[in-house]
Amino acid sequence: MATEDTRNQGHKDTRERGADSLLDVERTFKDRLAYAGRFLWRDRSGVIGVILFLVVVVAAVFAPQISTYDPLDQNLRDNKMPPAWSAEGSWDHPFGTDNLGRDTFSRILHGARVSLTVGFFGVLIAGTLGMVIGAIAGYAGGRVDAVIMSAINLILSLPYLLFVVFIASILGRSLLNVILIFGITDSPIFARVTRGEVLRLRESGYVESAISAGARWPRIIFDHILPNLIGPLITLATFEMSAMIFYEAGLGFLGLSVPPSIPSWGNMLAAGRKYLQQHPWIAAFPGLAIMFTSLGMNMLGDWLRDVLDPRLRRARK
Repeated sequence: MATEDTRNQGHKDTRERGADSLLDVERTFKDRLAYAGRFLWRDRSGVIGVILFLVVVVAAVFAPQISTYDPLDQNLRDNKMPPAWSAEGSWDHPFGTDNLGRDTFSRILHGARVSLTVGFFGVLIAGTLGMVIGAIAGYAGGRVDAVIMSAINLILSLPYLLFVVFIASILGRSLLNVILIFGITDSPIFARVTRGEVLRLRESGYVESAISAGARWPRIIFDHILPNLIGPLITLATFEMSAMIFYEAGLGFLGLSVPPSIPSWGNMLAAGRKYLQQHPWIAAFPGLAIMFTSLGMNMLGDWLRDVLDPRLRRARK
């Protein structure tokens, strides 16, 4: 009996020393932030991704201060003006004007607001719904898991873009409708990832200890399992936000996103498709804005995946 108590006390001391050593490595939030900064500096693609993402965020937040024209002001005398570096261009309109004489640069700045709003709130809704549904399915198991995953697999088997277009055509053009459409239809992806992680984590030692201590399942899910899902879900959210920006532009190109009175990159692409040969800049600049925004977010997602996954961190050392 004394030997068993000594062994248990030794295991306890070992765990405490391990916890202390872990706290020595990453004791405060400032230490973790400094480590992430050092890791980012070694990853050049991550630096580029962060810069591109911050440029888009700053452009969206300070669009009224940066733009020199109202994005809805029309001036038919200056319509289809080429960019400033062209022979017939003017620095009053650095990116030229569209077919109605509206300043392209101002419209791109304000269009970033629509794209980031749809991407952020769409991912927020999808992540919240998917995380709750996936956690319940993975932890409950049995028939509950089978029913939930059957519904999720059915939704995922549908052609996503056609499914979104069908719903958008029924609900009508509205920023709120677009956010809800992407948030609900994208939640199965988060649910599947969450379920897989929960199935793995529920067999871990600390979850089994919580169960043996009498903890109820809501506390186990929200206190012990979900905090360990933050890393994978943040990485997934970054990639899905990039995809939502693409899909929103696609809906705008089809005339199913926000109303024409709201400047968006998709609406600008739709307006410029008629002038691709004679006046290509009308569609080229919003297309480049979409490309660089998605590129930056994908690079940022790759960096976050490396930072939040210890296995990848060890592989890079």
